[in-house]
Amino acid sequence: MINLFLAVDNVYNFVDNRNLAFYREISMWISILIHLLNHWNETERNLGDAVMTKKQQSYYMQTDLIFLFILFVCVSLLTIYNAQQLEQYEGENFVLKQIIWFTIGVCIVAAIQFLDLEQLHKASVYIYGASIFILFILLISPESIARTINGAKSWFTLPGLSLQPAEFTKITTILFMSAVISKHKSKYEVSSLKSDSFLLIKLLLVTAAPVFLIMQQPDFGTSMVYLFIAGMMIILSGINWKIIASLIAIISTVSAAVIGFIIKFPVMAQQLLGIKEYQVNRILTWFDPAQQSSDATYHFDRAYMALGSGQLFGKGMSNLQVNYPEAHTDFIFAVIGESFGFIGSALVIFLYFMLLYKLVTLGLSIFKHSSFGAYFCFGFLSLLLIHVFQNIGMTLGIMPITGIPLLLLSYGGSSVLSTMLGMGIIYRVAVEYTIQNDYLFK
Repeated sequence: MINLFLAVDNVYNFVDNRNLAFYREISMWISILIHLLNHWNETERNLGDAVMTKKQQSYYMQTDLIFLFILFVCVSLLTIYNAQQLEQYEGENFVLKQIIWFTIGVCIVAAIQFLDLEQLHKASVYIYGASIFILFILLISPESIARTINGAKSWFTLPGLSLQPAEFTKITTILFMSAVISKHKSKYEVSSLKSDSFLLIKLLLVTAAPVFLIMQQPDFGTSMVYLFIAGMMIILSGINWKIIASLIAIISTVSAAVIGFIIKFPVMAQQLLGIKEYQVNRILTWFDPAQQSSDATYHFDRAYMALGSGQLFGKGMSNLQVNYPEAHTDFIFAVIGESFGFIGSALVIFLYFMLLYKLVTLGLSIFKHSSFGAYFCFGFLSLLLIHVFQNIGMTLGIMPITGIPLLLLSYGGSSVLSTMLGMGIIYRVAVEYTIQNDYLFK
């Protein structure tokens, strides 16, 4: 019996020793497996970080906006190149200068991407205030740095550089109006006639400050742009239709009365309304060009001639034959018509339609995430709309002549830089919408 117990004990010891070796071997393989898993997790984490970084970078690749911008730049440079071939611009290189302005504009767009919409919302009042202060400084500046050009003191003229503050104030005014509407809507979730009237007063006051200062320059055309933007923002802000209808009726009546007074009594209008003779002539030429002298209708006649001579497909590059003032700025659409014909002109208008459509869809999409961003989209849309309609309209003769450029196409530092400032904010809105949309579907 004792021998049996000894034998069994030896068997258990053998088994235990074998199990110990087995467990050690298993432990070793488990340790190796754990090490491999840890290494895999670390590798996967690094790959995930790389993918996330790439995804974050992709938020800033708004291909539709980039593509539209490239198309506008190409059309602008080609048209300006054609315009500078005219005899009146001999020796000028507007294309190179325009490339420089667009390059600076791209840098502005990139810089704005370091700010989010919330920061822009909070800073809007200070940015707006600074722009109003600059307009005031322009009025009291000496002729050495703020010369009167074409009867208006609208430019800071520094060595090698001229800037028109009113162009930049358009963007800052839209920015601040968007903040005012957004803040008002968050405070008064349920609107009433009283709250809507209060919002209307605030928007009119925001618009009145720059318009008053710009009229002192005087620059009637730019002031009308501000009033149009304000009107569009008031309508899109959701103010009660009764208030809007009353406002439209008042504005329409006053405008018709003023225009009728200018047409009927042009000399008296200059004295009472304080407008210049050339401004009266522009209104008279627009209303009834057949009754005006050839000097008064010179711009219209040359623009008609240029557009008509382009026919269906245009004359091509470096083949312009019609000379007219401001061909590279105010009348650049006439250059487009003569160079690329009806087809080219229609494609340019379609290009603007695509940009306006993008602004509408972006504004509607971002509204739930940021009403401030949405209202800025609508305000910038209003700016583009009035510039395109007025500039092309005056070239066709359906609108009075003003110094309003065709945004993104006309030559000019202030026009390009201010538009790129607005495009930079639009680009930021698109980026934040992409980020927000990505989070919603994770």
